[in-house]
Amino acid sequence: MLYYITSGESHGKAVIAVISGFPAGYMIDVEAMNVDLSLRQGGYGRGARQKIESDNVEILSGVRRGKTLGSPITLAIFNKDVRIDNIEEENVPRPGHAEFAGAIKFGTHNVRDISERASARETAARVAAGSLAKQFLSRLGVETLGFVRSIGNARWTGEIESIVQEKELRNSSEVYCPDKKASDEMVKAIDEAGKTGDTLGGIVEVRASGVIPGLGSCMNWDERLDGNLARAVMSINSVKGFETGKGFKLAEAKGKDTADPIACKEEGILRTSNNAGGIEGGMTNGEDIIIRAAFKPIPTTNPPAASIDILTGKEASRDWERSDICAVPAGAIIAEAVVSFELMREYCRKFGGDGADELKSNLDSYRDKAGKFLKKVKK
Repeated sequence: MLYYITSGESHGKAVIAVISGFPAGYMIDVEAMNVDLSLRQGGYGRGARQKIESDNVEILSGVRRGKTLGSPITLAIFNKDVRIDNIEEENVPRPGHAEFAGAIKFGTHNVRDISERASARETAARVAAGSLAKQFLSRLGVETLGFVRSIGNARWTGEIESIVQEKELRNSSEVYCPDKKASDEMVKAIDEAGKTGDTLGGIVEVRASGVIPGLGSCMNWDERLDGNLARAVMSINSVKGFETGKGFKLAEAKGKDTADPIACKEEGILRTSNNAGGIEGGMTNGEDIIIRAAFKPIPTTNPPAASIDILTGKEASRDWERSDICAVPAGAIIAEAVVSFELMREYCRKFGGDGADELKSNLDSYRDKAGKFLKKVKK
């Protein structure tokens, strides 16, 4: 079973991802992983911490001469701001963060003990793991793209035509939106919020094309792919909403307008729409996977929200700490990473194999079987 865990604190020595179950025989592109880490640090509206760190991954285990061995892979991103033992104690929890609930749960009055691990700095490790998964998927013909749909009231309503083309446009945007006009509006919205000491949230979208039909399962609730994608995406800091396909809009529509008709065309059997976002009954149906996540505004504002000193119970306010005005662009990169890892997990679950060749052989056999079942297969 493919899975990973992360470790490390915001101001500790490093954040680390340990990946178990990654098949042997895959050549790793470290530079591609560093590009993704750089994108996570970027995006208009990010705070001063991103100027301090320069994230690069170091592979500590599981790889020899650039190839995976089949043993656990350890990825480390070392911090430059290493002062975990020297930061002063803090007894005033910030509303909207994990500090108050965490202080109760773990029985501490020093909320630094909570924020060091709850920090979004941990997502660097998830991006590193997801970047590795993206390389795996790409070699199977699957491409993923995370981008920004909206920031505040600024929104892009256009459609994705080609993931490869749109990825170039996304990477050239300050806010990781493929559309220039919408990007400029988002930048303006961030500037206006920053002038008042406020923050902004938004919506990110992740697309995956080339995914084989039949990943996931309808047989057990915890094997449904949309459920596992929701868990992965909802675990990202600040995410408060998740949907697949048309999502919440389907609740306002009628059944006749929401089903995705199946048609037999010259190019093969396909759907004439994709309201389901590529997933039906917890399984991929061969259409592009489409998911969206809603990010709340980061709750660190200036002036800060009211709080109390949990030692004295008296009203208190937390001194403003460096933070992001908007982290939605980074959220698109993180969401792309965790979606990619979940898709890779499903490929490994369905097609098994200890090594690259075995897994690819199993996948090819399944494609042949699916092709015979369908008679015509969309190329």
